[in-house]
Amino acid sequence: MTDAAQGRRPLLVAGLLAGLLVASAALVPLIADARPAREIPVENVDGSLADPGADGWSDVPAATIPLASAPSGVPNADDTSVRAVEVEAATTDDTLFVRLRWADSSTDRQTSSPRAFADMAAIQFPVNATTQPAIAMGSQSNLVNVWQWTGTGTTQELLAGGPGSTTAFEQPQVSVEATRTTIGEDGGWSVVFTRALNASVDNRTQLAADADLNVAFGVWNGENSERAGQKAVSEWYYFPFGPAEDGAPFQTILWAVAGIAIALVIAVTAISVRRAGQEAESG
Repeated sequence: MTDAAQGRRPLLVAGLLAGLLVASAALVPLIADARPAREIPVENVDGSLADPGADGWSDVPAATIPLASAPSGVPNADDTSVRAVEVEAATTDDTLFVRLRWADSSTDRQTSSPRAFADMAAIQFPVNATTQPAIAMGSQSNLVNVWQWTGTGTTQELLAGGPGSTTAFEQPQVSVEATRTTIGEDGGWSVVFTRALNASVDNRTQLAADADLNVAFGVWNGENSERAGQKAVSEWYYFPFGPAEDGAPFQTILWAVAGIAIALVIAVTAISVRRAGQEAESG
């Protein structure tokens, strides 16, 4: 190997190391910024998004939540047809809006016969916002607050302490607007639940929390005779209402470390090249 080739080798190695460091410094912050599992983003907005077709929804990020048949002892409990629901959430200073969208090719609004069942959707929160109750309607010691919409146009606000224990609030504070829309290539529902952040009654979830808030979802397809415990449900997810993590300073530290490392590599390489050249001249 010639002296010139020997002199270029350290420079080549230094270049490769510097490239790896730059790539790491660029990728690690991106990974750190990725949304945590089960987090549903909440967008701050200025005006009402109670209308499912409001233009402002286009600026609200969506989370696709997988659904599965709810564990239940009712007949045909595992025969459900809705596999996912798209969830978007937004707040003003005093109101929370949650839009649910899911594919459903049929419009089921009637319960006028024993075999007619309406489409439905529900959102479940812990009454104690700092806890995570049993996913199946909570328990006697850890209640849940449920918002439920049906295709008949009915909205209910429920309190539950386990399966089969639901009690309706006499004066629901939740309002709902629903419309049929296009979901992918098929039709579906777009439903917006709206409620004030501050609760005014005991056993109603306080949404104006300073900690992350657990939330779960359920959907019934009336055409498939889904009702009561025969429903598609999610696991617990959460709205990130807690203090924000300091992502920006973390990125700054990473870039600073990467910059120092790159400078050291270049300095060491320059010294090595100079020494190699001096040794070649003296030899």
